[in-house]
Amino acid sequence: MKRSILICTLLVLGAPLVLAQATKKSPADGYTVHVTAKHLVNGHEMGPYDHYCKVITNDPFIVCQIYDSDDPNGTMTQVEFIVAKKLTRPAVALKEWNANWHDHALEIGSGNVKVLDVDAPTSKQIADLVATTDGIIYSFEFDKSGKIPTGRIFHAQAVGHKPLTGAEYKNSAEQK
Repeated sequence: MKRSILICTLLVLGAPLVLAQATKKSPADGYTVHVTAKHLVNGHEMGPYDHYCKVITNDPFIVCQIYDSDDPNGTMTQVEFIVAKKLTRPAVALKEWNANWHDHALEIGSGNVKVLDVDAPTSKQIADLVATTDGIIYSFEFDKSGKIPTGRIFHAQAVGHKPLTGAEYKNSAEQK
């Protein structure tokens, strides 16, 4: 009898704790915008990669976890930071931008980016917002088996990336 009372007490007292843990928010929540795009990785066109993105701030500042596929057990192989041009262009030198960043207006305009799992009007809204941004992709190097990370990180690039002249860089920062 005492054991039954103890179990019931633990269940009653423990239930709110379990519920709180089940509903606790984490930084991993919200990566729900699903996009595919091909990337240039070490000079080779690869993909399409599955991006799961989250808007962090309304500037916009967006972070995407990038996987080789949409398999639920897939390995994250890249991370992309998507940042409003109004923030990147004054802060990033043209030489660095040309080497590591890309303009999402050009990438989206190429037809390489596909917004998935939403209706056409929502897809257009997402594409229009992201077209106002630049992106930088951090790619994780894996060993020959493709399973063990080496610890090296390099920049992948958008397919169709075009280095900009100083005038193009300045002018595209002013476009909305």
